[in-house]
Amino acid sequence: MRMSRRQVLATAATAATGALVTACGSPSTPGSGSPVAGTAEAVPATPAKPVVLNVLDVAGNLQLTQPMIDDFVKKNPKVISKVTYTSATAPDLVGKIKAQQGAHRVSIGLVLTGTDGLSAGIEQGLWQQLLPANEKLLSNMGAYQEPAANMQKLAGENGVVVTYYPSGPLLEYMPDRVSKPPTTAEEFLAYAKANPGKVEYARPANSGPGRTLLMGLPYILGDSDPKDPVNGWARTWAYLAELAKYIDRYPSGTTQTMKDLASGTVDIIASTTGWDINARALGTVPAEAKITTMKGFHWVTDAHYAVVPRGVTKDQEAAVIALVQNMLTPEQQAQAYDTGYFYPGPAISGVDASMAPEKSQQVLATYGRPEYDALIEGNPKEVPLESALLVKAFDTWDRQIGGSKVEK
Repeated sequence: MRMSRRQVLATAATAATGALVTACGSPSTPGSGSPVAGTAEAVPATPAKPVVLNVLDVAGNLQLTQPMIDDFVKKNPKVISKVTYTSATAPDLVGKIKAQQGAHRVSIGLVLTGTDGLSAGIEQGLWQQLLPANEKLLSNMGAYQEPAANMQKLAGENGVVVTYYPSGPLLEYMPDRVSKPPTTAEEFLAYAKANPGKVEYARPANSGPGRTLLMGLPYILGDSDPKDPVNGWARTWAYLAELAKYIDRYPSGTTQTMKDLASGTVDIIASTTGWDINARALGTVPAEAKITTMKGFHWVTDAHYAVVPRGVTKDQEAAVIALVQNMLTPEQQAQAYDTGYFYPGPAISGVDASMAPEKSQQVLATYGRPEYDALIEGNPKEVPLESALLVKAFDTWDRQIGGSKVEK
C-alpha cells in the first residue's frame, strides 16, 4: 500500500512556449553502458482503447496530483479505464524499472519523480522521449511560470514538469531552544560546533531539504562554480566535512529530521517551504517552529516530473500525455497548493492561492509564513544541477561526507 508523506508525518505526530523548445534540446545522453533511450514519436491524441494506468510515485507527488488524476479518470473513462497507485523511494526506482524492462514486461505507465529519480533514470536511459514529437499535445507547457520552465530544461525530452516550488535551503529551528538563530554559514557551523549532535539534515540523495542544502551552499559560501560539484565546490566540500564532525547521524529521509526536531533530539534542521508548512499543519512539528536563511541565500528550485518508462505501449503513452495536458490547466494546478506540501505548488502562471480548495486556503492562512512572499520575490532562483552532475554530487557526498553515518 502507498504511504504518502502526509501519512508518514501524521503517524509520527500521533505516536519550464519558448522554454519548451529550449528544453527539448537539453542534454539527456544515457550513461556509459546504459540502454538507448526511447525514441520520440508522436502518439495519437487518445489511445485506441482505454488503458489501465499504473502510477508509481517516488516523490510524494500524489499528495498534490492524485485529485487531478482521479478527476481526469472519472471524466475520461474512454482514455483511462482504471488507475492504480504505488509508491517507492527514489533510490529504489532505477532497479524497479530496469527489472521490468529487462523482462520486457513494463507495467508501470507513469512515474512521478523529483530531480533525483529523473536524473538517475536519464543516466540509465530509462525514460521514453516525450518531446518534441508530442509538444502539440502538451501545449499547456507553454503556460509555465519562468522558474518552472527552467526546471523543465533539466528533463529535456524525457519528462514534463507537473508541479514546482522554490524549495530552499531553509533552516528550521525551535525558538525555545535556539535564542539566536544562525543567519550566516559561519554562525550555523559555530552553532553545530558548540552544540554537537543538535544540527541535522538527511542524506541528500533521498531528501529534498538535504538536496537543496547541498546545492545551495556553493552560492552562500561563494564557491568558484556553483554548477560544478567536481571542480567548483572546494569551499562547500570543506564546509560539509567540517560540519560533519558535529553531526551524529544522517537520516535516510526528511521525515525523521522533522520528528527529531519535534522531540528535542536536535535543535536545527534543513528544511524547505513545503516541509515547513506541511509538517506544522499536520502537527508533526510544533506550530511555533521558525525558519531562517543564511547570508548569500539563493533559492534552489525544485519540481516534480511525469516520466514514462521505455517499453510502454503507445496507448499507455497516449493516455499519459492526455492526462498530463489536463493536469497543466489552471483548474487542476490550483489543487497543487494542497496543505503546503510543495508550497506554492503550481507550475503554470496565473494560479494563486485564492483559486485553491478551501481546505488549502485555511491551512495557508494558519501555517503559511508572510515572509515567504518577500523571500520568493526578493532572492535569486537557481535550477538544480543537471542530471549527470547531480549524480556525481550525491556520490561525492556519500563517499566523502556522510555515507558512513547514514541511518538505515
